[in-house]
Amino acid sequence: MTYLCLADLEHAARDVLPAEIWDFLAGGSGAEASLVANRTALERIFVIPRMLRDLTGSTTEVELLGRRSALPMAVAPVAYQRLLHPSGELATARAARDAGIPYTICTLSSITLEEIAAVGGRSWFQLYWLRDEKRSLELVRRAEDCGCEAIVFTVDVPWMGRRLRDMRNGFALPESVTAANFDAGAAMHRSTLGVSAVADHTAREFAPATWDTVAEVRAHTDLPVVLKGILAVEDACRAVDAGVDGIVVSNHGGRQLDGAVPGIEMLGEIAAAVSGGCEVLLDGGIRSGTDILKAIALGASGVLVGRPVMWGLATAGRQGARQVIDLLAVELRDAMGLAGCDSVSAVRRLSTRAPGTADGPASGTHRM
Repeated sequence: MTYLCLADLEHAARDVLPAEIWDFLAGGSGAEASLVANRTALERIFVIPRMLRDLTGSTTEVELLGRRSALPMAVAPVAYQRLLHPSGELATARAARDAGIPYTICTLSSITLEEIAAVGGRSWFQLYWLRDEKRSLELVRRAEDCGCEAIVFTVDVPWMGRRLRDMRNGFALPESVTAANFDAGAAMHRSTLGVSAVADHTAREFAPATWDTVAEVRAHTDLPVVLKGILAVEDACRAVDAGVDGIVVSNHGGRQLDGAVPGIEMLGEIAAAVSGGCEVLLDGGIRSGTDILKAIALGASGVLVGRPVMWGLATAGRQGARQVIDLLAVELRDAMGLAGCDSVSAVRRLSTRAPGTADGPASGTHRM
């Protein structure tokens, strides 16, 4: 089947997935205000295109964390991908490898990080901080040993947000899907109405991270360390002071604090505040190549894309995941050309407008 945009794949994925698994993938926390706001905020931003530019030799290539990527994009960490397709994380990792972009292995992957990294390509490892500190640092060591290029430390999940869809469904993992990187116990598979077994598991296993935790992770690895889940300018500046190599501006796809500001609304201010002190990426709500263009214009070096890649995985495994990445690549090339940009660095010099704001260009943008 021919899909012309990511919305086509979203509809197809919803048609093939059981309702409770769709809710686990698509849902947010609370009333899902932040989930909806991620899209609303992106849709409010408009780019001011430039004309009569030489587009000869246009390219979408960029450096992310010091290495070449075919697109200013990485696959975001998403848990338990074998819920969506039997090949799970192996299929999405192969799609990312073939497309020439980084793939982020999740702590809560349903296939071991060693098996996923063995696919090849560029792998980053996403870390949740566990109550067992030794086990957390062991995951970092394992990621180093199997060739991962960065530690993406998620700092916005001291415990899982109240995801009402999962609670209403009494969501639990089927016996065939487990937390492959450590023993999660049988409770993950026990369905209880009004309780998310996944959230119950994280409440038992996860511990709130602190700046001291960040320092400990930094001290235990020579890999680049990226903090995912930063929204406050003050936290972004402190991250630079802590010696991290990057931050991901993100409200966790609307799945943690409901009412948290969309990342795109803070991106320009954060990028300006850190002023090149570390790499800045955006996560949350990206649904088109034009969205990637907007994020870069506001100061991001790239974006993380999660749910859309999972839609592709659900519909057609590795081929579907690759189709999502290819669609975003086509749309980004089109958007760049129509905006008068021959490179990602040129996109960073575009100006933007958000209707209703009094101060003209959005904070942190630059004019060509």
